[in-house]
Formats: sequence, structure tokens, C-alpha cells
Amino acid sequence: MEKSFRERQRKNYTLMRSIYDVTMVILLLGMAVVMFFGEHLKIEIVADMDKTSRYFFGAICLLYGGFRLYLVTKQDY
Repeated sequence: MEKSFRERQRKNYTLMRSIYDVTMVILLLGMAVVMFFGEHLKIEIVADMDKTSRYFFGAICLLYGGFRLYLVTKQDY
């Protein structure tokens, strides 16, 4: 009985963690796209930002989103 409970608990944790990781990847890569193409998408709050800081933040989001995507594909939890 305890073994099946632990196994279900581990499965639920793995599913929850996978959903969380995929959601974070989508948000981070989406934010990178918004930062890089904010002027073309006509988003005023992004277009009014300093170009250097916008590209810097977009690059950080892109790198961290790529790293999270790597962790999602590896799934070592």
C-alpha cells in the first residue's frame, strides 16, 4: 500500500514539475521575443525603454529560457 502511494506521489510531482517547467520556458522565451521585437509589435512600454537595457534583458531571458528548455528535455527529477 505504501509503495503504491509513494509511486503515485512521485508521478504527481513529476507531472506538476514538468508543467511548471514548460510554462516557465514559454514565459521566458515569450518575454525574450517581446523584448527583441517590441518596436515591431508596437508595444509602447517596450518601445520606450532604452535599447541597450531592452536587448540585455531579452538576452538574459533567452539564455535562461534555453537553459530551462534543456532541463525540461533532460527531466532528471
